[in-house]
Amino acid sequence: MATTRGTSDRVRRRPTRAGVILEESMIIDAALRLIEAPGGNALTVRRLGVELGADPSAVYRYFRDMDALLIAIADRLISETLADFEAGSDWREALREMGRGVHDSMLRHPRLAQLRAIRFTAGPNELRADDIGIGLLLRAGFPPADAVRHFRDFIDAVLALAAMDAIELEPGQEEADKQALAQTYATFSPEEYPNLAAVRDHLTQITASPFPGVLDKLIDALAARAEEFRPKKRKPKRKKSSAPIIDGPESLA
Repeated sequence: MATTRGTSDRVRRRPTRAGVILEESMIIDAALRLIEAPGGNALTVRRLGVELGADPSAVYRYFRDMDALLIAIADRLISETLADFEAGSDWREALREMGRGVHDSMLRHPRLAQLRAIRFTAGPNELRADDIGIGLLLRAGFPPADAVRHFRDFIDAVLALAAMDAIELEPGQEEADKQALAQTYATFSPEEYPNLAAVRDHLTQITASPFPGVLDKLIDALAARAEEFRPKKRKPKRKKSSAPIIDGPESLA
């Protein structure tokens, strides 16, 4: 799926009113600044034109529409996740590092978290991330079809959890929710909720992010499944005894 128009000879590379020659990367940078502007997402074509010092219609020489621009921004942010990533010798730790990198990037750019969780970019950075992740599972010993399926499950779970953690609440909402929950946990009837009463001292964990624990569980499950594909060690055959066979007492009669 193409998300941008190529910056080939078909794109008229004329200076903007500010005397700047536009590039796709410049438009992505400017759009990202507007999306993350204080006070809320301020991205519109008109504002983007002002930010670039260009006629707003100039954007459409590089991106077919605003959706294509957003997809290109999402692909750019994947490159942020991979910037310092190095897959070491342990595929489990490499996969864990990848998951944490995705999560950290989503928290840095919360207003794009939902988009990144549900859309494919089909861009070079998404392809690179898929190549690395599937390569880790191939290294773990999974057959090709299983490597693809398990990486899909892994990365979709990571993206979903990260998007949940990145949701921006109104000022005070998160703290108000925690206080209301703490009050409820402190006053519920143990007769009506006996199982909650049995773990009352630990219920504050409910409000913590599930991401670290779920990430560990996902990788543990993959490691256990990978063991099924490891070559089984063949047991050494027992050598036949060379000692003579002695007949029973009846043969000596």
